[in-house]
Amino acid sequence: MGREMSNLNPNKETRIPVIPTVLSIPSPSPSQFHSPSPANSIPMTPKSPFITRVMTPLASPMKKAMASMQGYLEFTKLNPHDEWLPITESRNGNAFYAAFHTLSSGIGVQALVLPLAFTALGWVWGIMSLSVVFVWQMYTLWLLIQLHESSSGTRYSRYLWLSMAAFGEKLGKLMTLLPTIYLSSGTCITLIMIGGATMKLLFNTIIDNTWEKNNETPLSMIEWYLVFTCSAVVLTQLPNLNSIAGVSLIGAIASVSYCTVIWVVSVVEGRPTGVSYEKLEEVSQVARVCDVLNSLGIVAFAFRGHNLVLEIQGTMPSNPKQPSRIPMWKGVKYSYFIIAMCLFPLAIGGYWVYGNMMPTTGGLLNALYKYHGQSTSRAILGLTSALVIINSLTSFQIYAMPVFDNLELRYVTKTNGPCPWWVRAGSRVFFGALAFFVAVALPFLPSLAGLIGGIALPVTLAYPCFMWIVIKKPNVYSKMWWLNWILGCLGMILSVLLVLGAIWTIVTRGVEVHFFNPK
Repeated sequence: MGREMSNLNPNKETRIPVIPTVLSIPSPSPSQFHSPSPANSIPMTPKSPFITRVMTPLASPMKKAMASMQGYLEFTKLNPHDEWLPITESRNGNAFYAAFHTLSSGIGVQALVLPLAFTALGWVWGIMSLSVVFVWQMYTLWLLIQLHESSSGTRYSRYLWLSMAAFGEKLGKLMTLLPTIYLSSGTCITLIMIGGATMKLLFNTIIDNTWEKNNETPLSMIEWYLVFTCSAVVLTQLPNLNSIAGVSLIGAIASVSYCTVIWVVSVVEGRPTGVSYEKLEEVSQVARVCDVLNSLGIVAFAFRGHNLVLEIQGTMPSNPKQPSRIPMWKGVKYSYFIIAMCLFPLAIGGYWVYGNMMPTTGGLLNALYKYHGQSTSRAILGLTSALVIINSLTSFQIYAMPVFDNLELRYVTKTNGPCPWWVRAGSRVFFGALAFFVAVALPFLPSLAGLIGGIALPVTLAYPCFMWIVIKKPNVYSKMWWLNWILGCLGMILSVLLVLGAIWTIVTRGVEVHFFNPK
């Protein structure tokens, strides 16, 4: 019997003589959506022949109950190894958990540079671009949430799996592997840089820069990076995505708080002398076009997190009466309403206060210290820096979780068993050490954010539209068909333009390259 069960092929259609299946659409091949590993050869939950032997009356109420139960099992069928992986081993999430995770990952320090985009776009085009991108990414979020569960019951709990199901195994990897790796591990590396630098800023604020006045430095920037990394690695020992819901709640409160504090304090303190909103006339037309493209990239990159929405939804229970897309969309709606209430005042108020005097690095936090550091109390400055550090620590946990999931997948598929605690802890310490090494070795990576952000842009604005067309197959020339084709093509064109603009900016203005010398 065990040999017969192991030889079942999920790609072949099996016939049950008495009980019809509740979901008649055949399930897709596991190779289309699972990571390439030995787990792909393990069949999904097979139909039990015992039901067909016992239930014979066609109108039997017991038969209907068993058929409904069978439909429920088909609807929630999973990869057999999912219960051992950190993203899907706990499926007791809810709309509140989804809102906490989305808020903590959706508002980050990248939002603090939004006023810099307005310096090239101006008031009208800046507000229009921010509004259009916000509505656009909300629509693609809705698409991903609907695509999380297929009609055959398969759940795509990773962005890469959904891409492979839509575009094929090879093409799906080629299109999404690099952008999702950057959005996960690259974001963690950037958070180490930002968190370490903000820790140093907080320390100097507390001791009133007495160390710098005496030309003494208690800790170098590399050591501040190490302090932040060690703190983040300690939090990474929480086992799975659901277990960090409380951490995400703290991060969400911190992110909303520091965004509000920064723009409110800036507006209250007033505009510094010499603020202007005029565009620089001496800049060439080509350079101005590149500045506009970089500004659009800043706006688009402010709404990141699409590579995490499927993972967050994968932590929720699901059944035919209450599919996971309902609480997930509810949590996303509330969280993005709060995100909009933070980002729009941050961008508009920040540009009104600082105009073309916005620093090119550090965004509003550096502007607050530079122009209002003397007039603002140290308690407010210190509180703002502490909130940025807290949000960076909590965001590290969410963006690192797909990396942990992928590392543990390799172990699980080889041993066909869950990771022991020492393997899980060791893999997370290893990732933290690797991210710290890259942050120290390549401290100029944030200067390439425009280039890499352009490469990652389709993950947010284009790929979900194409996935909907391939998987849902809307009627040709219908409204959904036209809408997704237009948005998908526009997203790809915008991505190409952003990459070209970033390359032109790097070539013409250069990048200060310094290895193993963070400043």
